[in-house]
Amino acid sequence: MYRAGIDVGSTTVKLVVFDQDNQLIFSRYERHFSDVKSATIKVLSEAIDEIGDKTVSIAITGSGGMGLSDAAEIPFVQEVIAATTTVEHLIPQTDVVIELGGEDAKMTFFGDSLEQRMNGTCAGGTGAFIDQMAELLKTDANGVNELAKNYETIYPIASRCGVFAKTDVQPLINEGARREDIAASIYQAVVNQTIAGLASGRKITGNIAFLGGPLYFMSELRQRFIETLDIKEENIIFPENPQLFVAMGAALDEDQTQLSFSQIMTNLKHNTSDSLVPKNTLDVLFKSQEELDTWRQRHNQASAQYRDITTVSGPLFLGIDAGSTTSKVVLIDPEGAIVFEHYGNNQGQPLENVISILKEVYQQLPEQAYIARSCVTGYGENLIKAALRVDYGEVETVAHFKAANYFNPGVDFILDIGGQDMKAMFVQDGALSSIQLNEACSSGCGSFIETFSKSLKYDVKDFAQIALLAEYPVDLGSKCTVFMNSKVKQVQKEGASVADISAGLSYSVIKNALYKVIKLKRPEDLGEKIVVQGGTFYNEAVLRAFELVSGREVVRPSIAGLMGAYGCALIAQEKYEDEMAHLTQDQMAMA
Repeated sequence: MYRAGIDVGSTTVKLVVFDQDNQLIFSRYERHFSDVKSATIKVLSEAIDEIGDKTVSIAITGSGGMGLSDAAEIPFVQEVIAATTTVEHLIPQTDVVIELGGEDAKMTFFGDSLEQRMNGTCAGGTGAFIDQMAELLKTDANGVNELAKNYETIYPIASRCGVFAKTDVQPLINEGARREDIAASIYQAVVNQTIAGLASGRKITGNIAFLGGPLYFMSELRQRFIETLDIKEENIIFPENPQLFVAMGAALDEDQTQLSFSQIMTNLKHNTSDSLVPKNTLDVLFKSQEELDTWRQRHNQASAQYRDITTVSGPLFLGIDAGSTTSKVVLIDPEGAIVFEHYGNNQGQPLENVISILKEVYQQLPEQAYIARSCVTGYGENLIKAALRVDYGEVETVAHFKAANYFNPGVDFILDIGGQDMKAMFVQDGALSSIQLNEACSSGCGSFIETFSKSLKYDVKDFAQIALLAEYPVDLGSKCTVFMNSKVKQVQKEGASVADISAGLSYSVIKNALYKVIKLKRPEDLGEKIVVQGGTFYNEAVLRAFELVSGREVVRPSIAGLMGAYGCALIAQEKYEDEMAHLTQDQMAMA
């Protein structure tokens, strides 16, 4: 009888099949992108195509295997036992195993007594962490490995948290550090995290085996471990198929059942077990398409006015919001209509990027029109103002307030959520009275959702769209990005769809803003007139979640991501008109 094992991990599904002579005759390693059932059916189908519809003695394991175990009617084996079984069968000389997975990190010490240590709720320093960092380098995990082969310098990078790591990596990119050096530094951060977090002072000596997908596919990551731990060549164990060891352990386990591949697929397709329905769920964002359409009509009322730039004449007013990663530029006429707008990544060169945008503006500007006044805000305010002789500089909060008050006069509260920052502004008697910012953590910001959408192979716009009519939005709480990985992994085991996860993340963004940043006690404290802005609120699921959690209808301007620049343009216009009024009064006095 053939023996088979399935390992459903946090990011991949592995299937192995041994023949009667314990020879590996089939194996598959497949990313599941959170749809573990479909990915498992796919690898089973490929097994049928390659070796036939065999009846096998089979068990299942892995962090996502328990949920599928009941549905597939296959016995579940704890993954620690499965991995240990394979090590004892194939590489019994091993003293220490270092195993990295998509979101798991394990270190097992063999000897007189078996001791295994693994990461808890934090997925920093795992394959998912490397995937996040690869995005910053505009490559994939394999690309990071190729870059690291030619490194010269190692930089210190935090790996305990993807958000903190981004904070370390982005300045290196902006300052022109070699991508090869950054790639190797990312690997070194993983090594440091694994050793510090799992060994916790225990000596890593003897014969050391490297297992798991990241250590199999990334030769330079293994090399960083070897150099850091100073492992001699004779003590390095890098077995054949180390990425399949846990699945192999399930195949070698004694507690198995006999099923054909096709029967397992049928069980998975038709099982309606409660184990595949998420348990802790929230209210749906919208009950129907009709409710969604009505809601969209209401929010479309707060739309900016536009005017063709080729038809304008006379004074125009320029607003620039030079953020840490993006540049926003708005040009308006005296009635507040937008004649030019730009929103884009500055590629780490804020000044050069703004110059390029302004050249585009002047190319389109007709002879009879001119920029009367200009104003700049944001991360690059001082640089842009000095270099381009911009007329005025303004703090971000004032610029955002100016724009919010334009779209909702008498505004009481403004929540601005950007890529990595969040600002909550309370207004009293027409002036800002209180401002609260997120500090060390960027959970609940735009990059928080973008990170998850990319990890699930979704465009961020599509990821937001599928949330709107999700049937079971899952309650993910309001934790940091890396801790949230584990929560997402848990609800995947319970059968949550990508749509359910996306809807749950939208709720998490808002709960983080209201309960962790603002520390809101009751919705009434927000006031009656509320404006939400920032690029994150282009996500309709986040916008809807805010209204459901706060119990308030809010105004989301159509230019939510351009409000800083638009507010600057309004300020430039106000100051110009004040100057013109004073000039006229002086002329009248002289007359």
